[in-house]
Amino acid sequence: MARQELARYLRERRAALSAREVGLPEGPPRRTPGLRREEVAELAHMSVDYYVRLEQARGPRPSARVLDALAGALRLAPAERSHLFQLAGAAAPPAARPVRQARPQVARLLERLPATAAIVTDAAYGVVAWNPAAGALLGDELARHTTNLARRRFLGAGQTYETSSTREFGSIAVARLRRAAERYPQDPQLALLLEELHAESAEFRRIWQTHPVHAPGYRAKTLDHPELGRLQLNCDVLLVPEDDQEVVLITGAPGSRSARVLESLAVAAAPVTRETT
Repeated sequence: MARQELARYLRERRAALSAREVGLPEGPPRRTPGLRREEVAELAHMSVDYYVRLEQARGPRPSARVLDALAGALRLAPAERSHLFQLAGAAAPPAARPVRQARPQVARLLERLPATAAIVTDAAYGVVAWNPAAGALLGDELARHTTNLARRRFLGAGQTYETSSTREFGSIAVARLRRAAERYPQDPQLALLLEELHAESAEFRRIWQTHPVHAPGYRAKTLDHPELGRLQLNCDVLLVPEDDQEVVLITGAPGSRSARVLESLAVAAAPVTRETT
């Protein structure tokens, strides 16, 4: 166990987090940047004394449970979590659950994309961030934090529109959910989603049995929107590998009607990116 390196890593990660990022009140101005030690201890459900001893390189070797709690409290990405376990001389078990919150810098990026509808999806195809143009395309249920693209595709949950890639997306969604099931076998929310899809969609069960494999990338599709009409759209996928998330950028060809529609949606909607918490 590298006690000094572990202590330094904990201090650095604590200093890099703001109270707002972890859902705590900002309170009065802080003398030093980042969270307070007692705030990290509270988030990790451990005593302040124990956490202080870890930061001072005086603590015992932390258990896997303690390390996992610290990784969650400090909002560590998968690679950062593995590094934490390595410093403590422990093997990192698989992550318990997918990351279901977009990084602030990723969410802010969506605000700076003209004439582009953009969403961020987690490993189980839950929509965790979006911009106004995407909200106009996907529907009002985004504001209620209920959108899961696999559930929409197979169960018709929320507003669904016919597209030229509806059939193709079924295999894409199942392939991604299979990967998620392998990576997060202990996540109860994912288990409930898969149970629901298996129980209520014969199409999902059929595709699941084929073990589809898909690499994210570019797709072109035609969307028949009830209010906006027929749109010819390009979909590009960028990966956020640390969080096992995908950023989907939806655009129209330059100068096309579809591009003008997306631009008008972006202008008309409030320029505030919404995120799940």
